[in-house]
Amino acid sequence: MARTENVELTALCLVHSKDAYLLQNRVKDDWKGYTLPGGHIESGESIVDAIIREIKEETGLTILNPRLCGVKQFPIEGGRYIVFLFSTNEYEGELISSEEGDMHWIKKEELSNVNLVSDFNMLLKVMLDDNLNEFQYIVEDGIWKVVLK
Repeated sequence: MARTENVELTALCLVHSKDAYLLQNRVKDDWKGYTLPGGHIESGESIVDAIIREIKEETGLTILNPRLCGVKQFPIEGGRYIVFLFSTNEYEGELISSEEGDMHWIKKEELSNVNLVSDFNMLLKVMLDDNLNEFQYIVEDGIWKVVLK
């Protein structure tokens, strides 16, 4: 059994205030809807530096002290796609949007009123529950299943 595989690395960050989350109304068809901002980790880039850079590019905000709070992963052809999940309530700067999608502060109690990406609630659960660390899609007999650990 091979110990190495093709891996695509990305990161997302839950930027939050006391009563709201900063969400991106993502326009790309592969994961359309309101979700967390983030993106790909560049070759040789530290994972923390990547999430700080991605949040700056997509939101205009400089996040401070991002905390790793989970991992999401799913199979891709020849390997897996790994998403490092961060959270912070410390940020500075002026909010902007990008070509990835418009940024909006969404109050926690209003999440059900917006078109969230399909797995947003499970993603949030892993990020907020200190007893969970991993959100994994597995394929068994051609059926995609979710495992939370």
